[in-house]
Amino acid sequence: QVQLVESGGGLVQPGGSLRLSCAASGSIFSINIMGWYRQAPGKQRELVAAIASGGSTNYADSVKGRFTISRDNAKNTVYLQMNSLKPEDTAVYYCNADGRDTKAPFVAWGQGTQVTVSS
Repeated sequence: QVQLVESGGGLVQPGGSLRLSCAASGSIFSINIMGWYRQAPGKQRELVAAIASGGSTNYADSVKGRFTISRDNAKNTVYLQMNSLKPEDTAVYYCNADGRDTKAPFVAWGQGTQVTVSS
């Protein structure tokens, strides 16, 4: 069973920065895509950014130029550097990964970490 554990959320003022981390553990054979999603109160969960094992990335238009996703394949860890944060970035951020463990394909989600942007 693959587990994802997130860290790095918190309260930050507008214009500030935060860095989220998500580490995958378990009987992992390979991880294809790792990504970050977010869900604000009353809204649907949306993709923020994703990164493939080869390094190609995809960002939501609302975060382009402000957020950077990266990963350490050796550590099965994905990061989200968030700069120039805005109040509308306030949400619970979830890590996601898909790949194969030693027996079968998997899709895993983290438990979520709260990011609040407020003065």
